[in-house]
Amino acid sequence: MKTTQGWGWLAAGVVALGLNGFYQDGGAAWAHRAMNGVVAHVADRTRVLADLASERVDRLVESGSLVAAREETTSCRLASAMALFQGKMIRTQGALARIEAMSARQEVALARVEANRARIEAHVARLRLAPVAFNTLEMPLVACPRVRVNVPRVPRAPMVRIPAPVMQVETAGGGPI
Repeated sequence: MKTTQGWGWLAAGVVALGLNGFYQDGGAAWAHRAMNGVVAHVADRTRVLADLASERVDRLVESGSLVAAREETTSCRLASAMALFQGKMIRTQGALARIEAMSARQEVALARVEANRARIEAHVARLRLAPVAFNTLEMPLVACPRVRVNVPRVPRAPMVRIPAPVMQVETAGGGPI
C-alpha cells in the first residue's frame, strides 16, 4: 500500500514538474487567460455585492434618521412642519444617492469595457505577423503502371435445412408451476 502510494506521489511530482516547465516556458497562455477571466468574474461579483451592501446600509441609516426626526417633533406646528419637510428632504436625498450609485456602477462598467478594449488593442498591437511568400513548385507528371489483381471466387456452400419437430405439452392446471 505504501509503495503504491509512494509511486503515486512520485508520478504526481513528475507531472507537476513537467507542467511547471511548460508553464514557465510560456506554453500555458490559455491558463493565464482562464485565470484572468475567473479573477475578473469574481471581482465583478464581489463589486456588485459590495454595492448592494452599501445601498442597504444607506437605506437603514435613512430610515433611522426618519424615526429620530419623528421622535423629536413637539406639539408645535412649526416644528412638525419642519420635521415633515426634513423627512421629505432626506427621502429625496436618499433617492438621489441611489441614482448616483447606479450611475457610478454604470461608469465603472463602462470603464471596465474601455479597459478591456485597450487590453485587446494592446494584445493585437503586440502580434507580429511575418509576411509569407509561397514559392510555387511544379511537380512533373508521373505515370504509374497499372496493377491487375485477380481475386478467386469462393463457391458458396449449400445450406442445410433441418426442420424443427413440433411438440405438444399438456399442463395439469392453470396455476403456477
